[in-house]
Amino acid sequence: MSGSILVFDSGIGGLSVLAEIKKSLPLHQYIYLFDNARLPYGELADQALIDGCVELIVKQVKLHKVAIVVIACNTASTLVLPALRAALTIPVVGVVPAIKPAALISRNQHIALLATPATVKRTYTDKLINQFAADCQVERLGSSELVLLAEQQAAGQEIAQQQYIDILRPLSDTEVDVVVLGCTHFPMIREQIAACFKKQVILLDSGQAIANRVCYLLANEHVSQIKEEDIAYFTRADIDEGLAKTLSEYGFTAWQHIEPYSAM
Repeated sequence: MSGSILVFDSGIGGLSVLAEIKKSLPLHQYIYLFDNARLPYGELADQALIDGCVELIVKQVKLHKVAIVVIACNTASTLVLPALRAALTIPVVGVVPAIKPAALISRNQHIALLATPATVKRTYTDKLINQFAADCQVERLGSSELVLLAEQQAAGQEIAQQQYIDILRPLSDTEVDVVVLGCTHFPMIREQIAACFKKQVILLDSGQAIANRVCYLLANEHVSQIKEEDIAYFTRADIDEGLAKTLSEYGFTAWQHIEPYSAM
């Protein structure tokens, strides 16, 4: 039996990363753990975010035969990785905003980072920009509201395009030609984001890079020819019909509530 791949996020955004991994590793069991009781992560205190993520993930690793953990959340990745790696003996992969490739492909050296408020303000983000995009003008836009719109859309709600336009106006009024989607929720609303720009822009996310990294780390992992059922866990009391439909579309036939972080 092959080890499971556990993908973690605050909400449904990590499904965009899971889908990329699944294209390359379709026979593994996938465990999707989303801490939607505490969404959005960009508004949590640092230590509360760290403690909650570590507690939830370690519990699921102990319950399942997990081969690797993927933190499919930019906000969590900037804080949680050291503590989680100290608590586990299996590989832990985080998400890094695609600043480096954005700087390399930008024609006018004018790029943007679209992420949560916490991610755009992190010292970690400053270092990425200084190291890989020092010759670029970098716009930063942090939005928790955009995360919630992605969640609502995944739950089947109708969202007016004007809401996206209003949020993204600080970027769409600039001359950026590459936008880094620095939150895993944002690839799920890629079309709505692209439609906010008068000129064509390149939207970059880290999904493929994360999938490549997982494949490399699991290169020697035995893969069973009998795929086990994929399971999703969530921390909010319940999920609605629309979100259940979205989980089904990503291959999940079973999902269940688990208790949220004990210090909530």
